[in-house]
Amino acid sequence: MSVREPLIVADTLARVYRRGREEIRALDNVSFDIARGEFVAITGPSGAGKTTLLNILGCMDRPTSGALRICGREVQNLTEGEQTHLRRSEIGFVFQHFGLIPTLTVAENVVLPSLFARKSNRGRIEELLQRVGLAARRSHRPHELSGGEMQRVAIARALVNSPKLVLADEPTGNLDSGTGDSIIELFQTLNAQGLTIIVVTHNETMAGAAQRRLALWDGKLADPGR
Repeated sequence: MSVREPLIVADTLARVYRRGREEIRALDNVSFDIARGEFVAITGPSGAGKTTLLNILGCMDRPTSGALRICGREVQNLTEGEQTHLRRSEIGFVFQHFGLIPTLTVAENVVLPSLFARKSNRGRIEELLQRVGLAARRSHRPHELSGGEMQRVAIARALVNSPKLVLADEPTGNLDSGTGDSIIELFQTLNAQGLTIIVVTHNETMAGAAQRRLALWDGKLADPGR
């Protein structure tokens, strides 16, 4: 069986915060690879460093030390502008609280990242809404949708710029179990189509649906997953 090329290579990543004289090691020399096309769950108790790691992988925060390569780019060597470009062009984000703009329609929310990236992706909107099962809701606004529908809009929005990687932070956290299961199935379908997905979750069903998990404890990897 052929070995898939790594999309992400993290080498001894550390993130240290200082609060007065106190030093908080949110991440403590974490190393792992994630292959193209993998579906990986990051798990662990609250305060373990999961969101810190996700923010670093999403180029929304920088490690204090260590090296990180994403899509062949050495992230720690990039300028702020280059990191912003990498984040907008190669990475899609899905959040627990959906992050939809209430005054915009479903279609307008989905197209928004392409406007920031100065891409003309309006032709993808119908395709994406079909993929997430919301073609009939394209003109509705968020307050007219269920929680599961809002999360599907957020997932379509994350895909609009054709990213190589989707990062999701507790995507089922605000959903009932049945609706959450439908979101898990959607992630599995997208992964089967070749998308690389990394999800922070406390949901054991979601973690079990992933191909592999990275378990964090006090900023360290309990199981490097190699």
